[in-house]
Amino acid sequence: MATHILHGPRRRVRLNEHLPVDHRLSQVYRVGAGLTGLVLLAFGILGLIDKVGFFDTGDNTIAGLNSNGALSVLSIGVGLLLFVGMVIGGNFASTLNMTLGILFILSGFVNLALLDREFNPLNFRIQNVLFSFVVGVMLMFFGMYGRVSATLPHDNPYWKARHPEQAARESRRGTRRSLRQRRENRQGHEAP
Repeated sequence: MATHILHGPRRRVRLNEHLPVDHRLSQVYRVGAGLTGLVLLAFGILGLIDKVGFFDTGDNTIAGLNSNGALSVLSIGVGLLLFVGMVIGGNFASTLNMTLGILFILSGFVNLALLDREFNPLNFRIQNVLFSFVVGVMLMFFGMYGRVSATLPHDNPYWKARHPEQAARESRRGTRRSLRQRRENRQGHEAP
């Protein structure tokens, strides 16, 4: 209750506010999804080409990472999902990047607990766990870029959506300033 009084009414943070399709941030989300999807797709295809057993837990390495058929199919599926995000772009790609980033980090922790256990269905080793953490952080960075920060610029569409009253005041102030400058320019051109 006291926090409500000190900080004003609480607003629910929504991550899917409208972002124009042609906005420059959409390109960052698309590039992040596309590059990560390409890496995962290549890893998965190489794993399937190697004809490793589906739940094999031997020392089958592909590009320095352990793999099996299940991990290869899962990598291809996630890679294709990221390509879909790249094609759609916008908020969908951003949210997809953030969600998959969190899932990769959780997967890293779960598979870290399964290392050297008999039950290790994806045949993870420590290098796979580290790769999972790196990909998770990278996807979260690409998903949150320009969208989640305490210091977003005031022309950012997410900042405007979260602070509509202040954005409207600044817009009115900017419009008045622009009209004043036009008036001064017109008067300057009319003077002999």
